Amino acid sequence: MTFETWLAFSAASAVLLVIPGPTILLVVSYALGQGWRAALPMSIGVALGDFTAMTLSMLGVGGVLMASATMFTILKWIGAAYLVWLGIKLIRAGGSIAAQPRRDAVGWASMLAHAWLVTALNPKSITFFVAFLPQFLDRHGDFWTQMAIFEATFLALAFLNAFSYALLASRARSAFGNERVVKMVNRTGGALLVGAGCATALSRGAA
Repeated sequence: MTFETWLAFSAASAVLLVIPGPTILLVVSYALGQGWRAALPMSIGVALGDFTAMTLSMLGVGGVLMASATMFTILKWIGAAYLVWLGIKLIRAGGSIAAQPRRDAVGWASMLAHAWLVTALNPKSITFFVAFLPQFLDRHGDFWTQMAIFEATFLALAFLNAFSYALLASRARSAFGNERVVKMVNRTGGALLVGAGCATALSRGAA
């Protein structure tokens, strides 16, 4: 793996993590209702959930990589198409997923477990990682080394992203319930996903 590949993975991961999906909406909902105290347990839960989903995805991708070069290339094409589809879906969502405060009394462990469950057990998370990760894997490099580097990088970014969202939500509560703000973020994120998918497809075609 080259430094340029790692840098591209880090940049793409940071962009994708900023887009508010179900996990981030859960984090924001708790932060809106519970305040800043929700930031740490929710962020740890998100990181653990991503670790679970990402590990399962990487093991599946590794199996495909070892089985057939042709199948691995096909998986990359499917992944590119999936990213475009996710982007279009996000753009069409508009502002319909504004977060609502969770004001029920919950403890530190309960918040952590809830964040882990929502992140790890969502089939869409595993599907996303299966589509996203192969775009950066070098099938001629050591798979386990790449897996460790990609996972450590993504989990650090996921923790920081969730933590930042929780702190921001606890301080700027009105913005996260604002439909116009959510619509703007969704459209921007959707456009980035479509762009990432198209760029991936073009790079596959040029190869």
